[in-house]
Amino acid sequence: MAKPTLFVLAAGMGSRYGGLKQLDGVGPHGETIMDYSIFDAKRAGFGKVVFVIRKDFEADFREKIVSKYQSQIPVEVVFQTIDALPEGFQVPADRVKPWGTNHAVLMGKDVIREPFAVINADDFYGKNSFEVLAKELMAMEGKQNEYCMVGYRVGNTLSESGTVSRGVCETDAKSYLVGVTERTKIMRVEGKVSYMGEDEKWVAIDDNTPVSMNMWGFTPDYFKYSESAFVEFLKKDINTPKSEFFIPFVVNELLESGKITVKVLDTTAKWFGVTYSSDRPAVVEKLAELHNMGEYPQQLW
Repeated sequence: MAKPTLFVLAAGMGSRYGGLKQLDGVGPHGETIMDYSIFDAKRAGFGKVVFVIRKDFEADFREKIVSKYQSQIPVEVVFQTIDALPEGFQVPADRVKPWGTNHAVLMGKDVIREPFAVINADDFYGKNSFEVLAKELMAMEGKQNEYCMVGYRVGNTLSESGTVSRGVCETDAKSYLVGVTERTKIMRVEGKVSYMGEDEKWVAIDDNTPVSMNMWGFTPDYFKYSESAFVEFLKKDINTPKSEFFIPFVVNELLESGKITVKVLDTTAKWFGVTYSSDRPAVVEKLAELHNMGEYPQQLW
């Protein structure tokens, strides 16, 4: 049985946090959030890591990040560039912004041949999430059109520093995804998890409502779907400077057309990340506590 691959989206810079979040040491010994993801993935059964980054910080990334893992697990690096477009398309002169998360996923099509997980570089996902995802991905070997995602309980994904954006999931009775609705402002209001509705009023939702934290499980056929969807996206939005090609857009379209299924995997893991600079001290404290509890060894790598 082939081991699944972990595909880490590490090409972005945090607009609210500033700098390369991916290289920020937040663990007791300067570990990055990615260090924990790679550690959790390796012990859950993943067999390879692929990073997608920007070419301009390759040297720094290889020195500070990749060098730690190469003796522990096979590592590959691919690059997201705005000129990586299908034949017949050219980058508009005023385009500066990257093309989005699903464009980043496309950068892995030449190096990934097995079921794979997609995660953000700057999110802490937790041990349990990698365990449930690895198990599902191993069962997906040789299949097509049957994907999965880890559905975090929304109450386990909030920031104490402000509102967060989350993809709120609608599921059927068998825990398969019906659709993802992006909610750009979610926080606790009077003790209840709530999102800002279309009418600028808060709408309360259950703490256990599943949300997407961009932790997906795909098989390689997803690349072909993504290539076709990207062409359609460019036909429509190539001249819109801030348009982005996101994973949920592609998944939703495939679901609506009946081409795929997406199983939503429940996890008890608590997400946390540095959405705002003021989140950092709490993240440092939580990671130190996990080390002290024995969840992680004193030295990860």
